Amino acid sequence: MPDGLSCQERNLVLIGFMGAGKTTVGEQVAGMLGFDFADTDRELEKVHHMSVPQIFARKGETWFRRQERDLIVRLCAGEQRKVLSLGGGAYLQEEVRRVCLKHGLVVFLDVSWEYWKEERYPRIRDNRPVLQNKTMEEIKRLFFERRRQYAMNHASIAITNRKDAEQAAGRIAAFLRRAREAEKANT
Repeated sequence: MPDGLSCQERNLVLIGFMGAGKTTVGEQVAGMLGFDFADTDRELEKVHHMSVPQIFARKGETWFRRQERDLIVRLCAGEQRKVLSLGGGAYLQEEVRRVCLKHGLVVFLDVSWEYWKEERYPRIRDNRPVLQNKTMEEIKRLFFERRRQYAMNHASIAITNRKDAEQAAGRIAAFLRRAREAEKANT
């Protein structure tokens, strides 16, 4: 590992499109690993005493992204043994990608477009500022544009249905066990 941290010490960073299940899966994985959990959107809401939609409305997306970047850099580079759930747009920032890849194990929750559109979108459409006033075609374009950035990861977990989503935490824990075993074998 480039920064000298073992898999056991590294943060686990979950990335993926909004509504992919990063928070739910992250809480489950953190429990399995005995790690602390942090959802970056929730952390920003606590610090600023506003919801993400309120922050977007009052301060703007540029201001939000700056705060988000600073928080993620601090958490990822400055702490260990944490599961971090990043907001869907956070990983688009080059500095966020760089620090997450260097100091963490980045896992992409790779939700299929069809599953996201049918199962996830109806649940989140009203509370995600980036989705507001967009057509389904514009959202689909955004979904696939972001996948290019999400492709820069250490592992990905395909989620095409509810069963995959329910099994994601166990699959991530198994990935970490294999990474730790490989690391031990190489030392």
